[in-house]
Amino acid sequence: MVRNHTHCPRQKGTTLIELVMTIVIISVAIAGVVGAFSLIAGRSADPLNQTRAVALSQLYMDEILAKQFADESPIGGGAVDKTKADCLNIGVDDIDVDDESRSTFNDVDDYDVLDDYPPKNSEEDSLGGYSNFRVSVSVKCDGTEVGLADYQAKLIDITITDPSGNDYLFSAYRGNF
Repeated sequence: MVRNHTHCPRQKGTTLIELVMTIVIISVAIAGVVGAFSLIAGRSADPLNQTRAVALSQLYMDEILAKQFADESPIGGGAVDKTKADCLNIGVDDIDVDDESRSTFNDVDDYDVLDDYPPKNSEEDSLGGYSNFRVSVSVKCDGTEVGLADYQAKLIDITITDPSGNDYLFSAYRGNF
């Protein structure tokens, strides 16, 4: 008896090579998706830290801008001349710097070189929820940058460092008026 092989039914299914190739392709795709998710998860705190840095800088900036321009500025406002603008004496006023604190700061330049870690409010109490943030303040006379005489404006730079080590710089000018 002779069998005719031309009429054999064809087998259906996948070969071992096709199965291995499918597994490799799916593995590469899953690795890419997991990598993307891990990158996103690692950055998920950034918007929260940015928002908190803005709020923290606003707290400090409001406190600083509410102070007098210089020691000799009249109460309620008013310009002082070049010799009384404190441009040559930026920083705390006391001879004994250890006696000076935020509660005794009376003008803008007293905040120069302030470095709070953790941040504090104006009564020098630590701010809850900001324990891993750092606030650094720098003040200098810089009226020429805004078209005035140097002594007529002070530049206030506040640098906030978040728990991830990112720095955020906020600046404002306090005018001599």
